[in-house]
Amino acid sequence: VEKYKMSDEEYDKRKGTLRDWGRQKKEENPDFSLMKHAKEHAQLVEARRFYKESGSVKEGFELDESSGLIIRVENESFNDTQTVKSKSGAEIEYGPESTQHLTLHDRCQVQPGSRRGEIAYIGTIDELGGGGHWVGVILDEPLGRTDGCVDSVRYFEAPGPNRGGFFRGKNVEGGDFPEIDIFASDSEDEL
Repeated sequence: VEKYKMSDEEYDKRKGTLRDWGRQKKEENPDFSLMKHAKEHAQLVEARRFYKESGSVKEGFELDESSGLIIRVENESFNDTQTVKSKSGAEIEYGPESTQHLTLHDRCQVQPGSRRGEIAYIGTIDELGGGGHWVGVILDEPLGRTDGCVDSVRYFEAPGPNRGGFFRGKNVEGGDFPEIDIFASDSEDEL
């Protein structure tokens, strides 16, 4: 059975699609972009998750007393002629401080999946979306998605395909994580 594929022109004609919604929003506000909307929505979801887990409200958000929801605070102290230069959510969450707890060449464990390995790179990677700082890890098992390259730019040398990965600092825990011997037995009864 051949997979159905719709042309861009045909998709553009349809009503009720994401593209149609984006066009409507662009007509209402010429500065609207789907990318900006997606980033702002992700920040709002993260702020709500953070509030639910910690009871604290992230900077730039507040608790709406009437609905009980976390909402974005619009900065009313500046008028349209002034420009505000501030860090984006990605720069705050994924800045250099997000990897401060890690040291190059240390053993680590990566979540999700409790994958173990060695830290081989810490820094920015322009080729990966989202900006900020990343942690390159040489994994003990082939459970990664790279060999240390991103778009043909090498950040570290992994011993084979799928033996490396790039992760956010919040997902990497450095420490005493020896390589797991998959042939070791948990039971002393087996000889």
